[in-house]
Amino acid sequence: MDVSPKGEGLFRLTVSDVVSPSYFVATAAVALGSFRGEGLDVELVPAPPDGSQALLDGEVDFIGGSPYIALSAFTGWREGRILCALAHHTYWFLALRADIPARRGDLSVLKGLRISAAPAPGMALKHLLTQAGLDLDRDNIRIVPTPHHESGNWAWDGVRAIQEDLADAYWGNGMRAALGVRHGLVRILLDVRRGDGPAAARRYTFPALVATSGFLSEHADAAAGAVRAIVKTQLALRADPNIAAEVGRSLFPEEEARLISNQVAHDSRYYKPQITREMMRGATLFARELGLLSGDVPYEEIVALQFADLWR
Repeated sequence: MDVSPKGEGLFRLTVSDVVSPSYFVATAAVALGSFRGEGLDVELVPAPPDGSQALLDGEVDFIGGSPYIALSAFTGWREGRILCALAHHTYWFLALRADIPARRGDLSVLKGLRISAAPAPGMALKHLLTQAGLDLDRDNIRIVPTPHHESGNWAWDGVRAIQEDLADAYWGNGMRAALGVRHGLVRILLDVRRGDGPAAARRYTFPALVATSGFLSEHADAAAGAVRAIVKTQLALRADPNIAAEVGRSLFPEEEARLISNQVAHDSRYYKPQITREMMRGATLFARELGLLSGDVPYEEIVALQFADLWR
């Protein structure tokens, strides 16, 4: 990971995807000064190839990501702790080429088509399609690689897959979906967060702020300050989604910066820090079904309940 040496009292935060609304609350907490307001010096660093391993190795102190990715390197998830939710519910979209006739939510239209997806979210897509009664082999549905750009901006990956005739649909976050719709290339077939698709899909995951149990032991005050910073940022974005534009202008390319305020306005009602038992049941069940967990993990062993009072 190409970052400068870590100074004393400096904490590092990374997110699974910067140019997206998925983990935007954590990104905004750095850019808007919410961590500074809690007396914390937090640096936003580029996502390493394996963020979970970087967290485990102490190269980063916080990750904004899905539990099933952010904790993938942790045996049974037990060395990791989820400090709070950045938002609630699964946050991916399935976008279909605009010239293919389809009713919203009708997954039968995918038979014989190619769907572009990144490797980790692609696992969720395959699981969703199976739960919806489709069989990838029988129905000739192909999950194809997402073309990446050298810039490291993944927001256009799905759009490029359509433009280059590599796919007929793509699975991705809200920014990817919005860019495709804006350019008239796709229509939204599924918005999982708002209830499209199998009922269980909404509970597959959620964006979270994750640290290690060791970090919490050594830096309890910093961890508490990080939770307070996230909660303040959630409240600020819910009160005025337009402040997201300030973050976008500082971190995003021009077109994505113009779109982020609308994305935040669309999602802000889900910006809540609470982690319920139902959320963790859904996330651990999903991880088990993907083979990432061999058994259940008790709620009390994965959620940093010492900070639950700060969620309110």
